[in-house]
Amino acid sequence: MDLLSGFETVLSPQNLLYAAIGVTIGTLVGVLPGIGPALTIALLLPVALRLDDPTGTLIMFAGIYAGAMYGGSTTSILLNTPGESASVATSIEGYQMARRGRARSALATAAIGSFVAGTVSTVLLAFVAAPMASLAVTFRASDYFALAVLAMVTVTAMVGASLVRGLMSLTFGLFLGLIGIDSLTGQARFTFGVPELLDGVDIVTIIVGLFAIGETLYLASRLKTLPETVAPLEPAGKGFAWLSREDWSRSWRPWLRGTALGFPFGALPSGGAEIPTFMSYTLEKRRSKRPEEWGNGAIEGVAGPEAANNASFSGVLVPLLTLGIPTSATAAVMLAAFGYFDLSPGPQLFEKSPTLVWGLIASLFIGNVMLLALNLPMIRIWVKVLQIPRPLLYTGILVFATLGVYAVSGSVVDVLIAFAIGVVAVFMRHFEFPIAPVILGVILGPMMEIQFRRTLLLSDNDLTVFVRRPLTLVLLLLAVAALGLPHLPRLVARVRGRGDARRLAFGDED
Repeated sequence: MDLLSGFETVLSPQNLLYAAIGVTIGTLVGVLPGIGPALTIALLLPVALRLDDPTGTLIMFAGIYAGAMYGGSTTSILLNTPGESASVATSIEGYQMARRGRARSALATAAIGSFVAGTVSTVLLAFVAAPMASLAVTFRASDYFALAVLAMVTVTAMVGASLVRGLMSLTFGLFLGLIGIDSLTGQARFTFGVPELLDGVDIVTIIVGLFAIGETLYLASRLKTLPETVAPLEPAGKGFAWLSREDWSRSWRPWLRGTALGFPFGALPSGGAEIPTFMSYTLEKRRSKRPEEWGNGAIEGVAGPEAANNASFSGVLVPLLTLGIPTSATAAVMLAAFGYFDLSPGPQLFEKSPTLVWGLIASLFIGNVMLLALNLPMIRIWVKVLQIPRPLLYTGILVFATLGVYAVSGSVVDVLIAFAIGVVAVFMRHFEFPIAPVILGVILGPMMEIQFRRTLLLSDNDLTVFVRRPLTLVLLLLAVAALGLPHLPRLVARVRGRGDARRLAFGDED
């Protein structure tokens, strides 16, 4: 019944328009190399906050997130340049298929696989969300503190090439989140005598600075290194939806296996889609009866990772909606959007705003249908998008970002802070410091501090409460274990007598 009421919400003309705008913009930014969903939502956040419609705005943001997952495959296949990090696995076989004159088949299996995975994973989300929210009601302050620690530590350990750099990025995020007046003592923290900082740094300012300004300046500095050659689209051949009977036979199992990998991994604190996409690629390669095709354009190597990529998005929404814990950079930006509408994702959200929650979940079904209609028939339009002059695109983003920050705050100081954070973000990207831990530190840091203080207040300052409650202890132990997880391949390689294993690490663009 809840899901049916959600469909009633999303099928209103206004919300359908929001969904259509979201998936269209998402596909557009997914196609453009380097312009990911986090950047786009950050850019639109100041505008969306003026709409005063939380349901429509969040439906649009979910559409942007899902659309970027779809659109990233187009750039991976035709340009061999993933639009976002989760599409890296797709580019391995997809670009080779395009070079062999099978671009349409690669794009079709990616689009249809995304639709299948998105639909199945949304069904799983609808079944899992309510029980998870009921379970979350039993969480205490110490559990939320431990959960925040687990999310931050896991993401910090898994993204980037260095744990030390990741921890430094997290520390920078925690610093930004603690600026302003302490809500408990009334003391100013890290304001440096600037009155505008007494209320803290606005989350929109930080998000726009990190993603819109910082990412754009970084991409602009690499203009000469971006590829220009786009693989051509061959004439449409026989078969249903550009896929022959053999292609359908070889694709449907990888779609289902990719979905089975993507959804649970998306829900884990490590977040993102990089792990399940590469796991899907490896699994399909091992199961393949045509090993000679791998590296030369095996369709299973596109079908599986793309399904895992899109299924992970629904998985990311499980901890975000039920616990209020973001497991990726884009989810953290969406959490900030909830906060601006005075909404707190978690178990109470299902009780206080069921129309919004189930409308958002139902919109994913509608968005998947819209995305399938956008990606296959309109592929030539998305290919044209790749020809937009980069200097014009990046200049427009910077202007739009500046106007957005000023529109929200009305303060020149906030605009200067946004550009200062943007410049810091450029240097972070240049020296390979991950960005995701920064935004998680900003979002989760204050919440973690509040829950820590609340725990000590309720336990009369007894620190042993963090080890006496079993759930809290398990979560903290998992956080400690997460620090060693990236080094597991090296340890396994040493045990087997090999020294060629690399540290397990993934990108943080999603």
